[in-house]
Amino acid sequence: MKVNTGTHSTVHIPAPGGGLLWAERRGAGSPVVLLHGAGMDSRLWDAIVPELSRHHDVIRYDARGLGQSTPPDKPFDDLDDLRTVLDHFGLPQAALVGLSMGGETALDFTLTHPGRVTALALIGTSVSGHTWPADAQTTAYAAARRQENATALAELELSIWAPMGRSAPGGALIETMVEHNATRRITSERHLAYFPEREAASRLGHITAPTLVVHGDRDHPEITVIAERLVTGIPDAHGQAVPDADHYLPLRTPDHLAGLLLTHLS
Repeated sequence: MKVNTGTHSTVHIPAPGGGLLWAERRGAGSPVVLLHGAGMDSRLWDAIVPELSRHHDVIRYDARGLGQSTPPDKPFDDLDDLRTVLDHFGLPQAALVGLSMGGETALDFTLTHPGRVTALALIGTSVSGHTWPADAQTTAYAAARRQENATALAELELSIWAPMGRSAPGGALIETMVEHNATRRITSERHLAYFPEREAASRLGHITAPTLVVHGDRDHPEITVIAERLVTGIPDAHGQAVPDADHYLPLRTPDHLAGLLLTHLS
């Protein structure tokens, strides 16, 4: 494995099929790649990167069309994007830390390219192939995405996924990210390719990378269900519920999360 000896840089990486992916690399040691959720960007990790990068070579990037990455104009594969980021930095292997959509991408990538993943940390993650039960909030959220209503989507993102509100730690940045990416995520999701054969829910037993599953105790109830499914389904996975945290756990309780990650990745 290639081990970086210390750096801090930002770069725009040519994306497969056109466009650019914004990425930052900081720190030294064994490589760790951070993947954010839908409607977010790499600022999700602002509060934990300083501590992680004291011990690891930390790479974070904005998913296609979000944050500082350019919007897609044709179908793209988020697994190809992740592989491109690894290849750009010359990393044959890395640990993957993903939240929500980022966790789903990390899982799918691990099942597709098992030799490239040294460890997994899944935070409030979604899972391809998991069927969500219908309720009023998630039905409205799905409708806003389907109707490409950016205003409604941003409002629902905050009410469903950030219920602790603006006054809780990280609240102002969460609102800024969600509002900044509301229209961007619509464009991105419109072009995101779907591969039903990749669904991870029925293949969790094939994962061999050491896996940590984390969720906030104030996240959506179905995230707890998924976390339990992951801990049960992935061999030797370890689960941890974090108090006083909703879906935006890296900004709500950064010190607690950083400690869990450093222990897992050591």
